[in-house]
Amino acid sequence: MSTHLLTLLETLPGAYAGPDRPEDGPYGLVGAGEGTLAAHLAQSLVPGTLARSGTQFVLGSPDAGALATDYADLATVAGAQVRRVATGGTPEEIDVLVPGGPLATYHFAQYVAHASGHSEDARAADALLQDLAARCAPHVTEDNPARDLAWSLWGRTPLLLAAPDAEALPHAWQQLLARTAKTLAVPLLGDSLPLVTGAFEAQHEKGDAKVALLLGDADDTLLLAREVLESRIDEIIHVPYPGGAQGYPGQLALWYFGAWVAAYLAERYGVEAADVPVLARAQGVMSGEDREQARLSAPRDDLRRTNLVRDWAGDDDQTDEDPDYDEDEAEE
Repeated sequence: MSTHLLTLLETLPGAYAGPDRPEDGPYGLVGAGEGTLAAHLAQSLVPGTLARSGTQFVLGSPDAGALATDYADLATVAGAQVRRVATGGTPEEIDVLVPGGPLATYHFAQYVAHASGHSEDARAADALLQDLAARCAPHVTEDNPARDLAWSLWGRTPLLLAAPDAEALPHAWQQLLARTAKTLAVPLLGDSLPLVTGAFEAQHEKGDAKVALLLGDADDTLLLAREVLESRIDEIIHVPYPGGAQGYPGQLALWYFGAWVAAYLAERYGVEAADVPVLARAQGVMSGEDREQARLSAPRDDLRRTNLVRDWAGDDDQTDEDPDYDEDEAEE
């Protein structure tokens, strides 16, 4: 188990260092590649649509650069100004550069919160993350909720459920458990009742070694689904929003808690929490690394408090305030 990710998780709250001024509304939001999950989580703040005026946020990464370019072009033709936020690419493809890797979701999402005029929600999310960091850090050996939940998931297949207004959460936890804990989790999306009533009827043994995670607030349908699952699988665990939070702060905090759980589950399985090498190779193939162009790339998983998240459109005539910032490190 790599301790590097645990250190990064502990220092993540408040690590966003990008632009915090609001852009002109109305807003639209789309994501591609490593920006897909953040766009899903931030849809509680900004509609997941293409804008015809105001500002279009396009979150992406080099492996999905062509799709991000298509989204940006469509929004431009429709009449919106485009803000392209990415983990890398050529300078003309990037307005804001964010650190890549499994924690990029935080930087993407916090940028959208600030740029869409929801800085208060961004600060509320950071406060929730800070509280979770204090309770989930490695030195907390007793009553560590992330480590305890990882124990409950060990050796089991998680089933992920959430209310319809929080379907970003099963998406988030499936990504976290696969990428960090190297574990398959199954999100049950859409109308959960047909799924939970029928999924185990032909093969009752398929309910063995399954644990359902109810993520966020449970509505009436989800509570009924829980009753059904109690007779079909091993265990059901409710994972509520931290501190009773709602909306964007609650969803980002539950993503962050899932990252802690995934890191500790990797520890239990004795596997590296870092990305597997084949992922970097696959992303490299999709990004066309052989293109002979100047490319920008933020350091992966580097959360030092330097100006890594840069507003390229507004920094042309400015100098970095942080004396430790090394521009060569931010470019490849």
